Amino acid sequence: MNTPPKIDPEQHDILPLLAAQNRTLDWLNTDDGNPYSLPNTARRSYLEATSIVPLRYRAATAAHSDIRRWVNGLVEEAFAAKKKQPGPAAVVRSGPSLLILGSVGVGKTYQCYGALREMALTGVIAQWTVVTAADLYARLQPRFGVDSETEFERHAKAPVLFIDDLGAGGKLSEHTENVNFRLINYRYDHQLPTVITSNLLPKELGGRMGDRVASRLVEMCDRITMTGPDKRRQVAA
Repeated sequence: MNTPPKIDPEQHDILPLLAAQNRTLDWLNTDDGNPYSLPNTARRSYLEATSIVPLRYRAATAAHSDIRRWVNGLVEEAFAAKKKQPGPAAVVRSGPSLLILGSVGVGKTYQCYGALREMALTGVIAQWTVVTAADLYARLQPRFGVDSETEFERHAKAPVLFIDDLGAGGKLSEHTENVNFRLINYRYDHQLPTVITSNLLPKELGGRMGDRVASRLVEMCDRITMTGPDKRRQVAA
């Protein structure tokens, strides 16, 4: 495996992320010849992360203490698992999930992409799949020429899954209720880390996602409620 190229801080807004981990750009760009060393793994993981982070969130950081705590917990568990079963690199395979609730524009999505970017720089391998709930339902809608079951498994078995805006839209349809239950139940059973954002209030979860889904989310997720003004409107103003 080739070692990844050095990262230009002017192209990638990484200095705040490195500072949060008490690491430096020199550390990140160290190449000791071992493709699985922490710096080489961190560079490779970060460059892979940039391919799924939208341009608008390219400088995102996870400032919320509970989200940072979740990131640190998964990273520590990955390194602990590597000690028990030595391998070339620490890999995120299981762990707790996050349910982030809050009104439109408070920064939920921004914080999640910040968590993705920060986790990449720790030196663990975490393979994220990112999707909005609306896109997820559309991808899994049965239609000619598309194997919706294969598409479902791609999301259900993702090592780390980020579902943005779950519960948005109108009343549950039979299709969306089925997708919600099958997906959340699979990840609940296999303890796969899942990050979910939603504009719903806690008391609305059952009515908009189904009681079976809401029950599993309560058990599998650390719940975070974010408050504040709509930052998008503030920027526009």
